[in-house]
Amino acid sequence: MKQSAAPQTGSASELISKRIAELGDWRGETLARMRKLIHEADPEVVEEWKWMGTPVWEHAGILCTGESYKAVVKLTFAKGASLKDPKKLFNSSLEGNMRRAIDIHEGEQVDATAFKALIQAAIALNTQAKKAKPTVKKPKVKKPTVKKPTVKKPKAAVKKKPR
Repeated sequence: MKQSAAPQTGSASELISKRIAELGDWRGETLARMRKLIHEADPEVVEEWKWMGTPVWEHAGILCTGESYKAVVKLTFAKGASLKDPKKLFNSSLEGNMRRAIDIHEGEQVDATAFKALIQAAIALNTQAKKAKPTVKKPKVKKPTVKKPTVKKPKAAVKKKPR
């Protein structure tokens, strides 16, 4: 990922826009296009800037991150392993049990409809998980009373008197 030497200040949206502009090549165009699709799929999406320079899109939890490398733009879905991907967009990080990623190389196009469906499925999964976590009071557990074993002291040796 290309990082600027200057301290990064501003809102997350401003920092993401700045990152896209700094890239200035196909990676910036790709990240901008995917960002637009995320906003089309979820107008209420929240943009965050985490982990020292990673764009993050959230709705009731992390949906995906957008990283840019020399040869690829990577969109990593935090709970991608739990999402149905009928169009087989996920093509990276396939071996784990949590995340899945879409690696986009120069010149590649991602199916916009299928991508938006993944975003909407990620939102549904996040909101479903939030609803499924009711606050449960821990039951009070009585600690069993442990009786200390009584230790019998050995009787003092009594000397018998000779008869």
